[in-house]
Amino acid sequence: MAVEENEDGEVDLGISLEVVATVVDLARAVQEAEEAEAGRADDDEELDDDLEDEITEEMLTDYLDELNEEQQVALIALAWVGRGDHEPEEWNEALKLATERNAAGSASAYLAGMEGLGDLLAEGVAAFGLSVEEVDR
Repeated sequence: MAVEENEDGEVDLGISLEVVATVVDLARAVQEAEEAEAGRADDDEELDDDLEDEITEEMLTDYLDELNEEQQVALIALAWVGRGDHEPEEWNEALKLATERNAAGSASAYLAGMEGLGDLLAEGVAAFGLSVEEVDR
């Protein structure tokens, strides 16, 4: 089944690129914070000061929880396309499976638990010939 295009010939992913770009930015910030934290010495005072400015996984999951079900499903399917589980031509099937997956539990916890979520989403969007890097932030 083919991916639906709007009247301008653009792919309709069921979610705006602005929302995807925001999730990509949040996910990458969380990953960077986790990597930085893992590389730090055990200086608790320095750690506490640095954490105040960092985006946390809770901020990411809160944002994801605010999205509607269609947006959450689209993010799951995009991450799967980015990971190579589905091809862009299988978008409708990916959406169907993502809808089933979303009904089984928390989309925010599932997405936040994906290793490299930001990159997976960016790759998923790129598979459709689009780019989150070009989205104004």
